[in-house]
Amino acid sequence: MKKYMFLMIAMFGLTSAYGEGVVLSDTYVADDESVESSVNEEPFVAPKTSNTYSSSQSNSYAGKQIKPAKKSLLSNDLSDPLFLVGDNQFLSDTYISYFDERMRFGEHIGYGINNNFVVHANMLYQWDWSGHNESGFSSTELGGTYRTSHGFNENHIISDVLFGLKVWGSSHVRTPEYADSTYYAGLRMGRQYTGVTLAGTVKSTWVFDDTRGLSYLDFIPEAYFRFMYDWRAGIGFDLRKSTNTNLLKNQEWLNLKLLRQYGNTQYVAKFDYEFEDKEIQLGADVKILF
Repeated sequence: MKKYMFLMIAMFGLTSAYGEGVVLSDTYVADDESVESSVNEEPFVAPKTSNTYSSSQSNSYAGKQIKPAKKSLLSNDLSDPLFLVGDNQFLSDTYISYFDERMRFGEHIGYGINNNFVVHANMLYQWDWSGHNESGFSSTELGGTYRTSHGFNENHIISDVLFGLKVWGSSHVRTPEYADSTYYAGLRMGRQYTGVTLAGTVKSTWVFDDTRGLSYLDFIPEAYFRFMYDWRAGIGFDLRKSTNTNLLKNQEWLNLKLLRQYGNTQYVAKFDYEFEDKEIQLGADVKILF
């Protein structure tokens, strides 16, 4: 009798241990997303606490990575002060302006080496009817823009470094647009919102040729607005300080522009006013992104 009792107790213990092993094994399988649990007993199905925690952590982390507003819609807004030509893209900017009895025609081209660095070239030709005999080609500007911050952080601050030089200019045409041996460097910063971009640029230029020598500093705050039906408008100020006012006066320019966007093409009308000499400059641009 005692043998039977010991045998029953031993069998009962083995059965209990086996049952616990099944429950533990099934509970572990239930936590694994790649395998479905075969246990249907509700009291023993453990909640997926580890996976839920991981998902919530991932969503929380992704939510903190705030990106600039409507970045995809800004990729072809060519007149935005913070626009940067993308990787393997080509920008053509053809423009014309009239100022102080001088007509200027120019072409600006830019090519994106990658999403951080753009190289560009710029040249002007001038017709002069003022009697100063200053018709001819300007110096050729060769430069680049390097983006140091894309604005992926919470402050959305975008920053660019600007640099370049001008060569092969005409010595008889006025400084600084047509001067030879001109170097410049600058910093541009700003923020892009859905309806407006705010930016500011500080740019220093040095002119070293055989007959002239000076440097000047430009401080350019800008606001650029996006409206319905692809209309845009911009307002900016160019405050220029010169080290040699005999060659280049201190200037205060008001810059206004209104444009219409058609896909990757923009048609721009410009109006600039200089407060010191009360001079007006009118211009138009056609910008195309390839």
